[in-house]
Amino acid sequence: MPLIAPTTEQTRDELALIARWVPLHNLRVIELGCGGAALSRRLVQTRPDCSVLALEVDAIQHAQNLAAPAVPGLRFVAAGAQAIPSPDAQFDLALMLKSLHHVPLPLLDQALAETRRVLRLRAHLYVSEPVFDGPLNEINRLFNDEQQVREAAYAAVQRALATGGWREVAELHFDMPVRFTDFDDYERRMTGVTYADRRWSPGMRDAVRERFEALKPPPGTPFLRPMRINLLQTL
Repeated sequence: MPLIAPTTEQTRDELALIARWVPLHNLRVIELGCGGAALSRRLVQTRPDCSVLALEVDAIQHAQNLAAPAVPGLRFVAAGAQAIPSPDAQFDLALMLKSLHHVPLPLLDQALAETRRVLRLRAHLYVSEPVFDGPLNEINRLFNDEQQVREAAYAAVQRALATGGWREVAELHFDMPVRFTDFDDYERRMTGVTYADRRWSPGMRDAVRERFEALKPPPGTPFLRPMRINLLQTL
């Protein structure tokens, strides 16, 4: 039976969460939808016996990753989880950090099947997803309502488990602190993404600002983003 735990902690350090279950020694890792690959960079810098192949479909982000200073053990490839450019059984750990819900809905099952294909026997898949809840979510949903895609991503994980190729090691919920200095900082970070066009109309900006000011936490304290981890192991 998997470990299922309620929200009992706050953390931004998902590398430490991964290390609770997966010994981070001499691993071949694949990150699917790596974004800026902050965790993968830290992994190979602190665990030089590990290597990471980081996949990204956003062409702008991928170009930025290639232009950044090279990090030994970290390699970037422009590709998506639904078509992984790798032979079978190559990796010990796969990471999906807030990325599974960005896979197009018709390709979710294919993406998880591809992930299973490239993982070795008794390898792990770490899926970290934001839960559709909380004050920050209530602000974001005005311009980026992800309820359908997040629910679909979780359902896809459950379908993958039902195939018999996986077992669930753990399901864990935690809160991730998210800080903004003010509304301008929030707007800059929300609209500055490269994977989507989030330009706001004046009316949308006014509505988002109003809700931000109504729901922001007290000064000096962060928003708390509810998160869920599903850790799977290949069979």
